[in-house]
Amino acid sequence: MDLIVSVFERNDLLVAFVVIGGLMMVSGWLSKTMTRGRLQGSAIAIMLGLVLAWWGGSVTGGEAGMADIAIFSGLGLMGGAMLRDFAIVSTAYGVDLQEIRRAGLAGALSIILGVLVSFAVGAAVAAAFGYTDPESMATIGSGAATYIVGPVTGTAVGASSDVIALSVAAGLVKAVVVMVGTPLIAPFIGLNNPKSAMAYGGLMGTTSGVAGGLAATDKRLVPYGAMTATFYTGMGCLLGPSVLYVALRAIAG
Repeated sequence: MDLIVSVFERNDLLVAFVVIGGLMMVSGWLSKTMTRGRLQGSAIAIMLGLVLAWWGGSVTGGEAGMADIAIFSGLGLMGGAMLRDFAIVSTAYGVDLQEIRRAGLAGALSIILGVLVSFAVGAAVAAAFGYTDPESMATIGSGAATYIVGPVTGTAVGASSDVIALSVAAGLVKAVVVMVGTPLIAPFIGLNNPKSAMAYGGLMGTTSGVAGGLAATDKRLVPYGAMTATFYTGMGCLLGPSVLYVALRAIAG
């Protein structure tokens, strides 16, 4: 047994791929058998992942969830920024540039409006719950944009770790809601072509949520939504700790 454990620990990244692959298989099975495909398998996987992360943190008393357990430490690398950004970029490579040009002004405006509206709503909710200092409002507002922009902004403006954690939670909730809700609202908003998918990705911004939701709607639309959602993330990381934070300081003092 000690030999097996040591082999797992030395090959922690391979173990992480096996664990995630198994989780996706279980999630896909649950999606087909329990929800008849109405709830995307990736959405179930995210929820199961959060439960496992909570369990891992509770058992070990650590801060990295399952990654605090030695044989699962590869999850920390697999779930880190490097592989996440690689997956986003590789998805975006499937985009037809001719279709992007057709999005034109509408696609660009969707990204700007998506960031501003999400930030404003998140900052307002933060203030309503008593987080009235500009640093906390900017961090939680950025988290409402995406769970990536929240920590970037929080670190840049000096927000507390608790507030940064809240921003991540806000972004995760948004990702799951977008992922689950996209196939339900797609018929009502004309989400059935590359141009509308790019506008939708720009407005929603959460790359994982948009990609999962579009995958459940029409897999051919995933690269288009992911492309503008990726730009949305970049725009949020630029505006959150700079222009939007300065604006909040001017308003909130």
